[in-house]
Amino acid sequence: MSTMTYKIKYLILAFALLTSFGWAQQNAQYTQYMYNTGVINPGYSGSSGTASLSGLHRSQWVGVEGAPSTQTFNFDTSFFNKNTGLGVAVVNDAAGPAKQTGIAVNYAYRIDVSRNFALSLGISGSYDFLNVDVSKLTPAQSENLAAINESNPNVGVGAFLYSENVYFGLSAPRLLKSTYYDSVNVTSLDVLPHFYFIGGIVFDLSNNVKFKPAFLAKAVSGAPIAADLSANFLFNDKLTLGAAYRWDAAASFLAGFQITDNILVGYAYDKDITGFGAVNNGSHEVFLKFNFNRNCANCVIRNTRFF
Repeated sequence: MSTMTYKIKYLILAFALLTSFGWAQQNAQYTQYMYNTGVINPGYSGSSGTASLSGLHRSQWVGVEGAPSTQTFNFDTSFFNKNTGLGVAVVNDAAGPAKQTGIAVNYAYRIDVSRNFALSLGISGSYDFLNVDVSKLTPAQSENLAAINESNPNVGVGAFLYSENVYFGLSAPRLLKSTYYDSVNVTSLDVLPHFYFIGGIVFDLSNNVKFKPAFLAKAVSGAPIAADLSANFLFNDKLTLGAAYRWDAAASFLAGFQITDNILVGYAYDKDITGFGAVNNGSHEVFLKFNFNRNCANCVIRNTRFF
């Protein structure tokens, strides 16, 4: 089998098999998940005590035609004495002939469970749009496939427990299974709920160096649990350098820089460690975040929290 044929079959298998059995790992993945928490957990909204606006772009499997491309947008803020959070999360995910866009509105309420810890409980309402354009395929590839152009509502839940230097989260941003039918109602695609468990802790190694190990575990019916492990160092509250490992999938390098007190930029590179890594040039991810009123007197957490 030629390299190009292998690429095409891999992408079609992963992203365009519209059958009644559904997909396994369907949601977009992120290497910089520790800075993109609002997209996967509605309970995170408003937890920093400030307003923030962030965007992320991921190009996966560079060099492969039709490979996945993902963009996210997230805004969240706190109000009512910092006990309530509100957020908006948008995810656009495209691969080959398929494009899915989801828009979610998140609401969270914070409870002080101890002197040092707060628990933020969140819910979300979302609407997802799926389009599969089979005209982008050759006749041989599109055989027995028909176009999909549908939308579905959904709901999500999340809990985020955190202190000044520790956090854990459990969430299902799309709690309901969504079924999309093709234009002739012959085949269907089931998008299954994904469950996320995240956590991290920040250690002060010195006055100028912080160390944060973090993890993300993702579970969905019909697939093994996916796990991401990362370790980041923050120098002088400015420069972040680290590495990550996606279990049996990829190794990553991460970097970030706090340009000003309110602007954070980040970059990540993934190297595929599976057999498919031989036919792609890795994955790139860039991230930009704006924090507003970061040093406000009434913020829940006033100094750099590193998550």
